[in-house]
Amino acid sequence: MRTVPRLGAAVLLAVLALPGQTLEQAEALWRQHRYLDADGVFLALVKRYPDNPDYKVRRGRLFLDRGQSADAGVLFNEALAIKKDHAGALVGLALISADLYEGGAAKMARLALEYDPKQVEAQELLARLALEDSDNAKAAAEAHKALEIDPNSVGGKAILAILDWLADKKETSWDPHAARGYELAGHFFMLNRRYQESIQYYRKALELDPYLDSARSQLGINLMRLGQNDEAYKLLEECFNNGFRDKATKNTLTLMDSYKNFVTFQTDRTILKVHKKEADLLRPYFEAEMRRAIATYEKKYKFKLDRPVQVEVYPDHEDFAVRTLGMPGLGALGVTFGYAIAMDSPSGRPPGRFHWASTLWHEMSHVYTLTMTNHRVPRWFTEGLAVHEETAASPEWGDRLGPDELSAIKNKQLLPVSELDRGFVHPVSPEQVVVSYFQAGRICDYIQEHWGWDTLLAMLHDFAADDDTPTVIRKELKIEPAEFDKRFLASLEADTKEPVAHFDEWKAGMKQLTEASRTKDYDAVIKSGAAIRDMYPDYVEEHSVYELLATAYLAKDNKPAAIAELERYVKQGGRNPESIKLLAKQLADAGRTKEAAGVLDRLNYIYPEDDELHRRLGTLWFDQNNAPGAIREFRAVVARNPVDPAQAHYDLARAYQLNHQTEQAKDELLAALEAAPGFRPAQKLLLELSTTPAK
Repeated sequence: MRTVPRLGAAVLLAVLALPGQTLEQAEALWRQHRYLDADGVFLALVKRYPDNPDYKVRRGRLFLDRGQSADAGVLFNEALAIKKDHAGALVGLALISADLYEGGAAKMARLALEYDPKQVEAQELLARLALEDSDNAKAAAEAHKALEIDPNSVGGKAILAILDWLADKKETSWDPHAARGYELAGHFFMLNRRYQESIQYYRKALELDPYLDSARSQLGINLMRLGQNDEAYKLLEECFNNGFRDKATKNTLTLMDSYKNFVTFQTDRTILKVHKKEADLLRPYFEAEMRRAIATYEKKYKFKLDRPVQVEVYPDHEDFAVRTLGMPGLGALGVTFGYAIAMDSPSGRPPGRFHWASTLWHEMSHVYTLTMTNHRVPRWFTEGLAVHEETAASPEWGDRLGPDELSAIKNKQLLPVSELDRGFVHPVSPEQVVVSYFQAGRICDYIQEHWGWDTLLAMLHDFAADDDTPTVIRKELKIEPAEFDKRFLASLEADTKEPVAHFDEWKAGMKQLTEASRTKDYDAVIKSGAAIRDMYPDYVEEHSVYELLATAYLAKDNKPAAIAELERYVKQGGRNPESIKLLAKQLADAGRTKEAAGVLDRLNYIYPEDDELHRRLGTLWFDQNNAPGAIREFRAVVARNPVDPAQAHYDLARAYQLNHQTEQAKDELLAALEAAPGFRPAQKLLLELSTTPAK
């Protein structure tokens, strides 16, 4: 659907036949909120004067105003094809780019100002972009330049007011008292994860301009983020009915319509919302990790939450993506809104590509750091702590040192700590977001190693007092930010010296090794594999050397060597379910059943959607008299709608019997017999339990 519908052929002919359509008419209709009529006049002008770029630009701005950025972009580019130095078209494209958090917005805005120094919107945009990068001084300077162009610049005043409001100065001489200004304030408070205040500013914008559907949409989305779904749905539906149907509005309405398919489980400290098709499977694993993370962080951060944490788990990645629309710098696995977390389900990603427990601990860290600082913590620090916490929870968790990070280190592309927020908000490439997560995490690792955890906590409290990054670095680390950058980079480069130095050699070796494995030249794999592996031991992605060597060793019937390689792979953070299951099988075959169970249990935190995993692990734990573990795993088998439900219920009954839960065991045996009335093992065990006196 289009925000501004295209006119039908007959209507278009009628419009074109009308005398004297003018730009003034179109603009007047637009101001009267008669958007379809305004578009009719704009379209007539574009058809009549195809070589006039101004008409295309103004029609594009109408589309942009109504949330139709793709159509607007086409018109702006058509205008530039006619007049390459059209400042208005460049501003339009810059606004679209800025809304997508792309890196080219500032360049286009500056180019527009070169062509037309009076383009106040371009100057306002430069102020906005600087503030999005947390460069307050530059944002203020750019805003003052906007006011020099136009003393009544709403955007210029708004940026200066927002600087005061973000610093908790409620009264400011720069208050624009304008709907667009308050809408911009709502955007910045959302960007700083201060959602309640964001909502207040969007409400103020609508009080001044009830027709401002872009603010209405963002108000609805932010209310939805905080779980206030009834009002959110009403506002978004109103936008849709008004003809404002941008991607965020439409997709959020669709998402909220799907909530009927979710079930909610609540305890005193946790709220878990899971799709009903996988609720029985995921609930035990997620609730256990939520409780464990809360208990750990409560001690570590010396802070007690005052309400339960809500986690929403989405099996459809696109549904999760809707929860994050309009937010920059996300790892696209999870996102935290105060006490609410939204994240992908393990089923929403290909097997082995997603460690859900690591993501959960990452997001649970945000709950603490955002709440403790009243959402004042800068993005780089809260993300850095969250990345740090992933590997603190388990050395096998968290992302490994990847090729993008190696390239950035090698090419000196890491950002100064005082500018690191820019890597999340306005990255020059998608890879820079990944690199920024890595860098922020390593910075927090480095601070803990050299100054201790209490210093990280002190920094968190400083950020709560609204100190900026340079101030906090000087106060807590007793050095200048530039000196910190120098020391940190030296340490990081020393830690990554070998993989950086041998990266090109490693890539060439990997290509040869993969080909040798493909042609089953296992002697060649074994001969050179270890040396290539040790050049870059962090690499555990597809076709890792660990897996290639294990395959080669098994082909040569050297099972101990294969086990050793797969153990290295798992401890290094490898996540391929088939490789993990292969290690467990080899360990079990070697009589190392306790270790086999431990390996399989790791897979529960990566991809619990695996039926074979739960059957094998349940059996291993049953044989080791681990009744609670066996119950959990056999319950997972039942939850997966097994091909042989009678066997599944029977196995669960035996686990309950092992745990002396006789009545539950009987219930499962009855379920087994309901599925297969002649199933003799279930008949026999039910008779045994029914005739055994209760203890």
